[in-house]
Amino acid sequence: MNFNITSFFDSTYLKTKEQSGLSDKEEKQVVKSFVLEAVDYRFKLVMIRSNHIAFVKEIIADNDSNVLVGTVIDFPNGNSSTESKLDEISKAINLGADDIDVVIDYNRFKKGENDYIVNQVKECTALCLSNNKTIKWIIESAALIDNEIIDICQLIRDVVIDNFGQNNAHNVFVKSSTGFYTRPDSPTNGATVSAIKLMLDNSSPLPVKASGGIRNIVDFKTMVDLGVKRIGTSSALSILHGKQSDSNY
Repeated sequence: MNFNITSFFDSTYLKTKEQSGLSDKEEKQVVKSFVLEAVDYRFKLVMIRSNHIAFVKEIIADNDSNVLVGTVIDFPNGNSSTESKLDEISKAINLGADDIDVVIDYNRFKKGENDYIVNQVKECTALCLSNNKTIKWIIESAALIDNEIIDICQLIRDVVIDNFGQNNAHNVFVKSSTGFYTRPDSPTNGATVSAIKLMLDNSSPLPVKASGGIRNIVDFKTMVDLGVKRIGTSSALSILHGKQSDSNY
């Protein structure tokens, strides 16, 4: 491949210690190893829960690394109020997060509450951009039908361009998935080719981040060839080494 693979990686560790069955001490060691892997291989970013931000920033600084730190907001369900999202974002910014990945209230969008979603996108994006942070809107594509994917991508695009201009478009991503959503009729819960194509066609000039189920180099290359700018994955090292990951998120 004629591109730098590692520059696409938002290497992801978003399980809670309860989900992983770890003690506080064990979780801290897992997070440390995860971050050091990203430092060693020069991944673009590590994506972690906000309670780890300070610890992760310290590890990165101690290793004189340029790895960025991202966190998730209103994760994984996205159904908290806009005010709650803004409060979470402010706290993450104060802790030093570089990228802010926000789960949009896709259920209210599905109910046709477009004014609510327009305001949510505007308010949260304004807070991030005013603090020179990158924001990524997680639409949970597996919870949406094709027309809904098209409409929500166009909505986010239009809000961003109308309120913040083309010059800020590169700092506002549309992202496919949390990786935690379970679709009742299908095992597919993440970045499918069809969903990513719809997102790319209807989000431009906003960039797209593919996340959810990308676990090998073939999937990775497919997504990059389609035109995504970031890959969210808990399998970055496996992908880099050309192996198939057995990760379940």
